[in-house]
Amino acid sequence: MNLTIFLILSIVLIFVLEYPLNLLEYFSFVPMLAPSQPWRFVTSIFLHANFAHLFYNMLALFFFGLYLERLVSQKIYLTIFFTSGIFGNILFLLTTFDPSIPAVGASGAIYGIIGALAALRPFAIVYVYFTPMPLIVMAFIWALISFIGIFVPSQIAHAAHLSGLITGYLIGYFLKKREGKRYVARYRIRYSF
Repeated sequence: MNLTIFLILSIVLIFVLEYPLNLLEYFSFVPMLAPSQPWRFVTSIFLHANFAHLFYNMLALFFFGLYLERLVSQKIYLTIFFTSGIFGNILFLLTTFDPSIPAVGASGAIYGIIGALAALRPFAIVYVYFTPMPLIVMAFIWALISFIGIFVPSQIAHAAHLSGLITGYLIGYFLKKREGKRYVARYRIRYSF
């Protein structure tokens, strides 16, 4: 079994157990608790607010995660996933309007996967609402939306998205610089979002 499928199955199982075991209370990312309970930087990545939140995150993880997994080692894949998720929580902590409001979700980690792909395969074609565009363009648009969203109070942790995307992109960029020609070829992927 590959890592993407393993992560999806793990996250779905945890979602099923969230309410019966009251996992949100002890493992969600609450900025004011994070310094004294640092496990929340990681555990919150595996929690989701509702089924729609879970579904869309797992859909994105399935498409983009499987693609990234073909390009990098398992160690690098997990480094991108967890580092992006953790840095997503850090920027959320630094920008939140109310440090008592919890945040959950794998979005920061998934945006990191997208960022890494944007660095490694910038011209891969994706379909966003049936509109084809290079992955790097989609990543830039999502980064811009997330940046603006930081300044507009909402139920979405835009800072986590932006930080995850930038973190993943930087890891992908340095990986591409280090390994050079391996990541030069242009591949096309056709996924709709």
